[in-house]
Amino acid sequence: MVKEEQKVGWSKIELASRVAQDLEDGWFVNLGIGIPTLVADVIPEGKEIILHSENGLLGLGPKPEPGQEDMDLVNAGKEPITLKPGGCFFSQSDSFAMIRGGHLDAAVLGAFQVSEHGDLASWKVPSDPLGRVGGAMDLTVGAKRIFLCMQHTSKGKPKIVEECTYPLTAPRCVDRIYTNLAVIDVTDEGLVVQELAPGVSFQYLQECTAAPLKLHVSDERQSDALGVQQ
Repeated sequence: MVKEEQKVGWSKIELASRVAQDLEDGWFVNLGIGIPTLVADVIPEGKEIILHSENGLLGLGPKPEPGQEDMDLVNAGKEPITLKPGGCFFSQSDSFAMIRGGHLDAAVLGAFQVSEHGDLASWKVPSDPLGRVGGAMDLTVGAKRIFLCMQHTSKGKPKIVEECTYPLTAPRCVDRIYTNLAVIDVTDEGLVVQELAPGVSFQYLQECTAAPLKLHVSDERQSDALGVQQ
């Protein structure tokens, strides 16, 4: 078990920035509740990402300045947002038609668990009798790409596992996992680490993960990271 108090890797806002780097210009992207919503605040200047919220919004901007909140303008997590010029409102049925029609280039979601096969569990934990379905089941099968943005562990327990023990949102739907420790691709050959967060070694990452990992060394910095110990 990994101690929760160990603080290594990216902060939440740095993690959101890392996700934003990989969103391509012109993409329509849904941001899930929690850490994914931070992506709206860190879209690189000059890159046009059209953000979607399943409660019926397109063209979300960053969070409003303190004191400028309008609680009639919120995202799916009921957090106050801004709307960029050209943004629009529409019914929730139209919003889900966009999702189910395959019009979203990517969805950035959170997770309780994700398996080495890309199975996602994000709507219910065993202690919750009802769970919270939301739009995740539609997003995981409707969006062209599923990116997870989350902490690597929860209360000291790995969230990346060989097989999910929580009820599934959707099977084999996840393309890439972003955590505070690494960027990991879900491939036919297993989980492949594309990037380690600063100060994180592959050995430490594997200790925090309940599924086997493979390392893709893409640059010299990642090679050096192999020798960094926590």
